[in-house]
Amino acid sequence: MHALYRNWFLASRPWSFIMTAISIGVGGAVAAINGAFLWGLFGLTLLGTVFLHAAANLINDYYDVRSGVDTVKVSTAIYRPHPLVEGKIMPGSIHIAAYLLFFIGAVMGLWLAATRGWPILAIGGVGIAASITYTAPPFNYKYIALGEFSVFLMWGPLMVEGAYYVQRQTFSAEALYISIPFGVIVALVLFANNLRDVSHDKSRDIRTVAIILGPRKGFYLYAGLVALAYLCILLMLVTRVLSLWSFLVFLSLPIAIKLLRTMAKRIPDDADARTAQLDTAFGVLLLASLILEALF
Repeated sequence: MHALYRNWFLASRPWSFIMTAISIGVGGAVAAINGAFLWGLFGLTLLGTVFLHAAANLINDYYDVRSGVDTVKVSTAIYRPHPLVEGKIMPGSIHIAAYLLFFIGAVMGLWLAATRGWPILAIGGVGIAASITYTAPPFNYKYIALGEFSVFLMWGPLMVEGAYYVQRQTFSAEALYISIPFGVIVALVLFANNLRDVSHDKSRDIRTVAIILGPRKGFYLYAGLVALAYLCILLMLVTRVLSLWSFLVFLSLPIAIKLLRTMAKRIPDDADARTAQLDTAFGVLLLASLILEALF
């Protein structure tokens, strides 16, 4: 029984939830700078979004395995647990569990929409639709070079603005600007994965940005987007969208430089995991700086 729970826990990819927590936290922190912070609404927003994120992970793995994209030989299944590929969970069970989680997250979102405003319904609807069609036919837009843009949109503007709206019942230009660099860094996790898997994805007739550009140009784009994320922070400091506390974000720069040096030599098997480490450091420091601004 313990092994069963463990397999389901790992299948949901819980380590990825830190990205969602940061996005929702950033939106909430920007809202706290502008007014009272409503802890109950924040907790429900975070919980509902995590349920939707877990559902997206399950449904995407289901269709990746079903279409033959994920196998026991791909790098993703080698360096991290993948219970579905390993045969520890049946595909039909994953499919049902994904839609159950979508339902639970949607119920939470409906309550927030009913109490805070219809835009929450629109944001949640876009998120659920994008999560399902990411790898599910007939759209499966991840396979036609649109995955990175979707990830940027979900973990950047939509989540941050959504969390802000729950608190303030309006949208914020500042929240939108601040969402951009973190959304870019999150999208790079997928881009790193695709850079590593160019050969494998070609053999499966998948089209990604990494395949279109090729490994070398793909790395240049990767490096340029890392630089763009930090440049955005600098520009927002200069224009006072962010306070001086946000210089804290640059404490993550050594991680970025080390990562780029590694990627320039060879794309490692755990390129996405290493990029996720940068994402976490960047995001946590950004969130900490916003919390400090709200407090002081």
